[in-house]
Amino acid sequence: MTLSIIILAAGKGTRMKSDLPKVMHKIAGREMLNMVIDEAKILHPQNITIVISDEMKDSVEKILAAHPKTEISFVIQKERKGTAHAVQTALGKIKNLGEKVLVLYGDTPLIEHITLKKMVDKLDSFSLCILGFDDEEENRYGRLIIDEKGHIESIVEFKDASAEERKIALCNSGVMAIDGEKISEMISQIGDNNEAGEFYLTDIVTIAGKMGLKRTFIKTSMEKVLGVNSRAELAKIEEIKQNQIRKKMMDEGITLLDPSSVYFSFDTKISHDVVIHPHVFFGAKVVIEKNVEIRSFCHIEGAEIASDVVVGPFARIRPQTKISENVRIGNFVEVKKSNIKRGAKINHLSYVGDSEIGEDSNIGAGVITCNYDGYNKFKTTIGKNVFVGSNTALVAPLEIGDSAVIGAGSVITKDVIMDDLAVARAKQVSIPRGGKKFHETKSNK
Repeated sequence: MTLSIIILAAGKGTRMKSDLPKVMHKIAGREMLNMVIDEAKILHPQNITIVISDEMKDSVEKILAAHPKTEISFVIQKERKGTAHAVQTALGKIKNLGEKVLVLYGDTPLIEHITLKKMVDKLDSFSLCILGFDDEEENRYGRLIIDEKGHIESIVEFKDASAEERKIALCNSGVMAIDGEKISEMISQIGDNNEAGEFYLTDIVTIAGKMGLKRTFIKTSMEKVLGVNSRAELAKIEEIKQNQIRKKMMDEGITLLDPSSVYFSFDTKISHDVVIHPHVFFGAKVVIEKNVEIRSFCHIEGAEIASDVVVGPFARIRPQTKISENVRIGNFVEVKKSNIKRGAKINHLSYVGDSEIGEDSNIGAGVITCNYDGYNKFKTTIGKNVFVGSNTALVAPLEIGDSAVIGAGSVITKDVIMDDLAVARAKQVSIPRGGKKFHETKSNK
């Protein structure tokens, strides 16, 4: 069996009120279109064709670059004449059409490959399979019309439906699996004789019936086929996706003290026995090993955190940071593009950027690595068992040897060799009775 997948993604999404194409908006840090592609790839199609509008070309080329091992291409739908026209546009560009064709939507990011596989498998016995869902609430979805034998007879768009048809709970998701040998013939017979004057892909059900082809449908939950047309709907799907990830994390042995306040990226990887306190945000590319504690109000992205580490509260861990075992990162600490080695401590109020901190070193409160001169970034390298006193500025490029001590309040601009004590402070001056005179001056005003 060969499979071709067509993803319709040309919709403008005007209700989003955005310069960004609708399908490029993100859920859990992943573009909606990429989420659909990810599920489609699991079915091992011989090709994936994405139908886009002309203004989306640059955005979609970036998407394609993220899937180098999959045959993905795009075709531009220059005129928006409906879903059937979009599919026909794709068919005209696919060189090797599969025996089975799956039509998906780029703004339906929660679709699952398990559901899609069931649809494709139905084509072993049918020429057409429609994905439906039940919704008892008032909505504007098209309705699946089922005959007395339980077979799908037609799909009626909401705007063309009668009052009686609008009472039907079984709704159309838009997702279809179609016989690759029959699809072109069926599509060519679709007309635009409807209120919108568009070529509806939904008309394919009636046409298949006239051709004597067998038609069927399967149902899924409404949640899995929700589409996005507004910011509110985007937020709703973000909530659903986050709840899915949170449940998966807890099922895998991770403690979330307040699950609803923790936000994950689609690719967050966390091992067992990690405890995550309330109000924590994970950006992309975070990997955390076992027995880690992430305290409240932390923001972590692009970081690797080894076992038995404590982070936070109120810590920011930025990309390209590697934190080794038994490290302590405390409150109001920011770490960026740094390697913090085993047992090191940065307990409070510090910035460490473009740095390497050696094993068991202690970075005091208010320590800053001055890594940027306005034009270039420079590295600070700190050895093992180093003590850096509070309120110290380390001006990179800089190397501090093992077991060195840096006095509090220093501005260190030169390398410090192993075992040395370095102090760099302005000379303290005391003016006799100067404090008394100061207060007298102020109080007499």
